[in-house]
Amino acid sequence: MKRLTEINALRELQKLKKEYQNFIKNNYEQRAENCETCPTKGACCLDAHFVNVHITKLEAVAVRKTLDKLSSEKQKKIYRRAEETVEKYDLKTTGDSFAQTFACPLFEKNIGCLVHSEGKPAPCISHACYENATDLPPENLQTTIETTIERLNKRTYGDDLTWLPLPVWLDLINPFNC
Repeated sequence: MKRLTEINALRELQKLKKEYQNFIKNNYEQRAENCETCPTKGACCLDAHFVNVHITKLEAVAVRKTLDKLSSEKQKKIYRRAEETVEKYDLKTTGDSFAQTFACPLFEKNIGCLVHSEGKPAPCISHACYENATDLPPENLQTTIETTIERLNKRTYGDDLTWLPLPVWLDLINPFNC
């Protein structure tokens, strides 16, 4: 398998996720609640009993690149929030992390998702508030995109295919940890 540089992998990831986001938007989101008019903005992202977003290292790096565009002070606040989330919800790098839930540290009141336009993880692209279960995008769509992301991750970093909770990866890649 031909290795990819991180820069090339991030380009491929961005293209892949943009296509996926457009597909979900055009085929499913019109049946979902509009986040802009939601009476409890961010409730789905901050619901610690619901959120369980797992990402690969490559997606974590994409998130970091998006956060790099913010001021250093703002970035430190976000990474601190990720660290606090890891501690508060006892998130681990081992064990059944898919059973763990948490509030997303990338959501900010009055702003929304800090990586919405770039770097947004695939599970977050799939998610929206649908009134009817029949309106939801089929799970196999997310599985397919995640499988492709996993292959990109493997081509970039080798066999390290660890899917971890988003706050754990943010804590691991925190550029302010020395």
